[in-house]
Order: sequence, then C-alpha cells, then structure tokens
Amino acid sequence: MAITVRIPTALRRLTQGQGEIQIEASSIGELIEKLEEEFPGIKERLVEPNGEIRKFVNFFVNDEDIRFLNGKDTQLKDGDVVSIIPAIAGGSF
Repeated sequence: MAITVRIPTALRRLTQGQGEIQIEASSIGELIEKLEEEFPGIKERLVEPNGEIRKFVNFFVNDEDIRFLNGKDTQLKDGDVVSIIPAIAGGSF
C-alpha cells in the first residue's frame, strides 16, 4: 500500500533532496523502519534511542496528529499522507 510521506526541509539532505516519498507501510512504526532502510540515518532524527518518537517531531496522518490516535501503532492505509513536522520553539512574548 502506497503512503505519501512529506519530508521537512531539515531532513531532505538525508532523502537526496526529496520533499515527498512513496513508501509501503501499514503503521507509523513500520514507516519509520522503511524510511531508515531507504535513507540510513533518518531514524535517529525521528526517534529516541529507546524507540519513542522524539518530543520535537510531530507526525500527522491526513492532518491528524498521531499523538491523539495510536502513536507509532497508528495504522496506515493506501493513499494516506503522512507529514513529518518538526516542532518550532523559541522567542518570547
């Protein structure tokens, strides 16, 4: 099943400049593993050494935050769009 993955600019050096990638995966966890197979080094940017998704990395499946779904166990289906969005912080009011 083909999933479209939108890659943020900060990670595109690991994906040979590609902003969108087609991957076959049935869950977010599997998607991360498949990304690592195709683009070595990307996984360490997305997950902690213990396997948990880094706090400053957000995954959205069709505009829904996986933190409010099933996290890494969120199921994917053909045609889904997964956006990887780094958190932005800093500044003061």
